Amino acid sequence: MSLAPIDIAVIVIYAIFIFGLAQWVSRDKKGAGPKDTTDYFLASKNLPWWAIGASLIAANISAEQIVGMAGSGYAIGLAIASYEWMAALTLLIVGKFFLPIFLRNEIYTMPQFLERRYGKNIRTLMAIFWLALYVFVNLTSIIWLGSIAVTKVAGIDQMLALVILGAFALLYQIRGGLKAVALTDIVQVTLLVLGGLIIAWLTLGKLGDGQDILAGWHKLTSSIPDHFHMILKKGDPHYTDLPGLSVLIGGMWIANLSYWGFNQYIIQRALAAKDLPEAQKGIIFAAGLKLLMPVIIVLPGIAAVLLAPGLPKPDEAYPTMMRLLPTGLLGLVFAALIAAIIASTASKINSIATIFTLDVYAKMKGQAAQEGKQGHERHLVLVGRIAAIVAIIIAILTAKPLVGASEQAFQFIQEFTGFFTPGITVIFLLGLFWKRANEAGAICAAVASVLLSWLFKAEWSSLPFMDRMGVVFLIALALAVVVSLVTPAKAGADTIETGDVRYATNAGFNIGATAVCLVLVALYATWW
Repeated sequence: MSLAPIDIAVIVIYAIFIFGLAQWVSRDKKGAGPKDTTDYFLASKNLPWWAIGASLIAANISAEQIVGMAGSGYAIGLAIASYEWMAALTLLIVGKFFLPIFLRNEIYTMPQFLERRYGKNIRTLMAIFWLALYVFVNLTSIIWLGSIAVTKVAGIDQMLALVILGAFALLYQIRGGLKAVALTDIVQVTLLVLGGLIIAWLTLGKLGDGQDILAGWHKLTSSIPDHFHMILKKGDPHYTDLPGLSVLIGGMWIANLSYWGFNQYIIQRALAAKDLPEAQKGIIFAAGLKLLMPVIIVLPGIAAVLLAPGLPKPDEAYPTMMRLLPTGLLGLVFAALIAAIIASTASKINSIATIFTLDVYAKMKGQAAQEGKQGHERHLVLVGRIAAIVAIIIAILTAKPLVGASEQAFQFIQEFTGFFTPGITVIFLLGLFWKRANEAGAICAAVASVLLSWLFKAEWSSLPFMDRMGVVFLIALALAVVVSLVTPAKAGADTIETGDVRYATNAGFNIGATAVCLVLVALYATWW
């Protein structure tokens, strides 16, 4: 498949516009770019709620979500939507209970929180871990799956697509940092939602032999009813991917809390809010968008079961559905897909640069990232830009051998990160809500999480990875509590203030949270 000249023109216009917009919003009042680390890595701590909410979704919804989750929709069905719908509920918890502590203590990175709560060793350990995970799993997955879509639709060489996507995302954010990413994400998300809804409309219309999308929906649900169960039973061939009630009361909570609450790549947007109410408004906005995502992402993948049966790989479902689009509209929707890829890639690059610069490089120099002369601050911004360049080069070179061999890339990402998320969740939950937890207990939980996950996978390979995460979480939690109780805490190690933190939320947050919960109840009641 190749793009028509008008489609290419639409894509080029979009690329020029979004690149120019990113550079424009990055300027200060004098027209200059970011001057210090707060400007570059935290958007001057002044992000509005709409930018926070849109950027949370833009960072999250990329090729790994659009292409990968549509592929899982093709193979598994609507059950994969639990990742999106349960994420909406998780965001409410993050906004009400986690953000008040982070913002009260002026946290700018997750490793920084760990040092202030536990000590220096855990900060260094987790900073190195997150850098490895972000570069070799997340960043590689984003650009690899993005290159599949670009190759499938545009017909260009996949390695060339990898380089183009990586280079554009790098150039897009390298000057302005988080501000360039977050303040343009409202455009990216608008285009993403519009493009996704168009594809969903056209796929249902085609199933309905015209423009009758209700007839198309009826045909889809009646022809493949096995694809419309949210809670899979043990006899289902995909039970190991989504093991029944574990998506509601088990291991998925571990993955979601770790991803949405303690993941620098995601939480960095909320940390850049001017105050807590603004951050919480952004959280509600993101939760509402999350409810819509399965219509945009999973539905086209399920429709491909009827419209494009026998695909070589499930991950080809979404690009294949894009072939339904007429000339011109294809360019717009393709630009929407690129928007999601670029936004997520740029966000990941910025988070990698933030952690490397503030939690590794600055600490090696023996200087706190927020201190020092103006020249030192500019030097740290330069280091962040260099780190961004190195990260994307590594990701481009390693994407194929690391991700290319996976049958369902989205499930690969979930299972691999599931080795670490139980320990991360234990460390942060205890750090936030149990003052007796200490660094020895935290390190024990981190190490146990990895070792136990490998052991369980090797010895009990039939145990679903989501159940494995739940079991490992409970064991790591018990170990962390016991070790913390039998070992003394370092004097003065904990500088996190929680005594004056208030968890009460305003009426707007409460109304929005109630609406999200009611919609979730209706969705699961309908497709249980």
